[in-house]
Amino acid sequence: MAYVGDLTQAEFDALLDRKGGPAVAVHGGAGTRPDADPAPYLEGTRRAAEAGLRVLLQGGSALDAAQAAAVILEDDPSFNAGTGAALTSEGEVELDASCMDGTTLRAGAVACVKTLKNPILAARRVCDDTPHVLICGPGAEAFARECGIPEVANSSLITDRQRTRWEELHALALKEGADSVRRKIGTIGAVAVDAKGHVAACTSTGGTMYKRPGRVGDTPIIGAGTYADDHEAAASSTGLGEVILKVTMARAACMLVRDGAS
Repeated sequence: MAYVGDLTQAEFDALLDRKGGPAVAVHGGAGTRPDADPAPYLEGTRRAAEAGLRVLLQGGSALDAAQAAAVILEDDPSFNAGTGAALTSEGEVELDASCMDGTTLRAGAVACVKTLKNPILAARRVCDDTPHVLICGPGAEAFARECGIPEVANSSLITDRQRTRWEELHALALKEGADSVRRKIGTIGAVAVDAKGHVAACTSTGGTMYKRPGRVGDTPIIGAGTYADDHEAAASSTGLGEVILKVTMARAACMLVRDGAS
């Protein structure tokens, strides 16, 4: 197999258009976008899909590919994950992420982390290196530190756009009460199938804008925000987390595929 780095852009584009074989799909969230120009979102998701596909075409696993795609989206300030994520009512970033391997059904997740630029990396280490599925808050940050995952200042994750949005919502909350705030939603995710037919999924988010500190949505909950099973499918959810949790949407979607829905 030729390495993707050896291919011309035209050859790589042809691979993106092919049918069958390894594949990756990504989403940048179902939240309302304040920007009229869709170009940054389209470009970001394209780069993420390409990153995942490059892993697959070099013989990497589905989970490696989904993770690679998720990292690109976490690093892109256009999306509500990692850098540029939504802010809590106290003006901080709190991040959630999860991953699942459809071959082994092993899964890992972190929630309410404030010092990780790429929480999906910590979720992967929970999956690979612990008997746990979900680690939260300071415990998750300490675990990431033990794993050598770099920590960052919370302020470095906050973009001018999100700070401005927070200031608008905070002023509204002070005037009319927190319940008057219409909270924006959004998530990023990636699913992949590798050359062996194994599937995996990754999901990451900053949660809803102006959420209460400590709020956890569907993203780090296996079966709700993320699910993968080689005998079914792989799914990454986006939408209103409280609703997704109630219907365990990712698991439900995979079961529908298993039962013949498409």
